[in-house]
Amino acid sequence: MSELDMQDSGAGAESARGPAFRPAGANAPRVMVVEDETSLATLLAYNLEAEGYLVERIERGDEAELRLQEAPPDLLVLDWMLPGASGLEICRRLRARDATRSLPVIMLTARGEESERVRGLSTGADDYVVKPFSVPELMARVRSLLRRARPERIAGRLKMGDISLDRETRRVRRGDRDIHLGPTEFRLLEFLLEKPGRVFSRSQLLDSLWDISAEIDERTVDVHVGRLRKALVRGRERDPIRTVRGAGYSLDETFGKV
Repeated sequence: MSELDMQDSGAGAESARGPAFRPAGANAPRVMVVEDETSLATLLAYNLEAEGYLVERIERGDEAELRLQEAPPDLLVLDWMLPGASGLEICRRLRARDATRSLPVIMLTARGEESERVRGLSTGADDYVVKPFSVPELMARVRSLLRRARPERIAGRLKMGDISLDRETRRVRRGDRDIHLGPTEFRLLEFLLEKPGRVFSRSQLLDSLWDISAEIDERTVDVHVGRLRKALVRGRERDPIRTVRGAGYSLDETFGKV
């Protein structure tokens, strides 16, 4: 049975009729699919995007390694057998690096023996799915892992200090006043609130918040950070955004604590 014939639990039927499509926002969780079988990668990407995730597809293990160092996703769906570098080796290296040690990994494989499952999990995979599998079940596992690993990515409300952002109503408040933000400044604040203290370079912010096909440069980031600061700060209020010279911007992790 090929992976595209996984109808036993409704995967084929769901793909054929199309699940309810939820367009991914710029701040939607990012899922990287590393799979060299084109038909399966297409199926996974389709269903993940229909769930509202931003999806990046890579076919080779060595290419995935480089990309994972440049821009780690929120979750990795990783095939065991890949050209360039095996999924097992990629997983070992991820767990050896501080930046990716806690990255959620779902490993896909045709190896169903118990000893192989143990081997896959012992290298650091969070979940292990044997082909052929039910796509709806895999989507449920993706949601579960993201909830555990990155609850802030699915929380309806983000808050730090006296600043709060409500994703449902698209409202931002500081103390008892409303903050009126444009769409880009809203996404920028949302992104920074998800990862307080982490410094993002201008190029990382461009990759995460703007359409990669847009013809914009890194100075665009400075403009929008300036607009966000102007909206958030009045009088002697503390600026929650920290500029790290030569590195980028972050939401000050001490904001609201001192």
